Amino acid sequence: MHDQQNAKEVPRRQFVALSGALGAAAVLTGAAATAGGTAAAASGVDAGPTPDSCPTTPPPGGTSSCPPTSLQGICGRPTDNDPLWHDVQYCTSGIVPPPPQTKPDCLKMTPNYIVLHGKPETTHNYLLLPTCRVTGIECPFLVTSGPPNYWHEAWENARSGGDVPVQYPNIGLGINSQTARRYNQLHIHMAGVRVSTQRRLQELESQSRMATSPAQWANPANQAAVTGSAGDRVYRILRLPNLRDNLFNLLYTNVVRPNSLNMAAQTMIVVPKMTAAGFAGAFYVLNSDTSIHDGTSTCDSLLVYS
Repeated sequence: MHDQQNAKEVPRRQFVALSGALGAAAVLTGAAATAGGTAAAASGVDAGPTPDSCPTTPPPGGTSSCPPTSLQGICGRPTDNDPLWHDVQYCTSGIVPPPPQTKPDCLKMTPNYIVLHGKPETTHNYLLLPTCRVTGIECPFLVTSGPPNYWHEAWENARSGGDVPVQYPNIGLGINSQTARRYNQLHIHMAGVRVSTQRRLQELESQSRMATSPAQWANPANQAAVTGSAGDRVYRILRLPNLRDNLFNLLYTNVVRPNSLNMAAQTMIVVPKMTAAGFAGAFYVLNSDTSIHDGTSTCDSLLVYS
């Protein structure tokens, strides 16, 4: 599924003000735990309870971590009319999407996320979405310790042997900026990447042209061009040994905040390092935005969907 520009950017000062006002992650997490209700159906959708926050009845097996009600202005409301959010509601609560939208194939359902087909529908194009209402990368809740580790879960599903494996020699996980996406429910693309992209990243690693700690990520010395479907684009590149940390928080703390950037304008792509023997135990995390010369706000040019 290719995301397209159709949303206004949220000013960085709004992101900072909201996240700062809410304080520590524990405060947000506690607030999220009190959120309740089931997402209401839009006109023409099967009837259900009227909500004022996140669902209280997630899929069997646990509870979801959702943004608190105070963040619904920026993170989305359960009554929002968004096709991907309708898909989530169908998979989690059985609420049929309004016509002409069709019912999705719920490929995997957990208390915290679902996995769907992307568009076009191939064996290397999937989406991972939260089960609670989160519009996208601009939601301040994502940089706290409250949400699940969506990036780690995307990799665990997409990898060889995962529940929804991406059948492609090289895998890429990506999220678009607010202005570069088409739909406004957080979704991580699970797709393929070109062999040339993998080769380029390993070349940059061998030349020590990427950060090896998050604190180095914003250093211009760790920026490099990578060729995609739209030609060369420049990315900030970080190598990580695992995906245990919250990548949204790493990006905000080490790149966005110290450089007075806008979180809503960021794109991020994760490319697992692969060799002939398989996964090589490292991840390349690429970030870009239009503040960089030849930068980009979209992950789509590096990912292979069709």
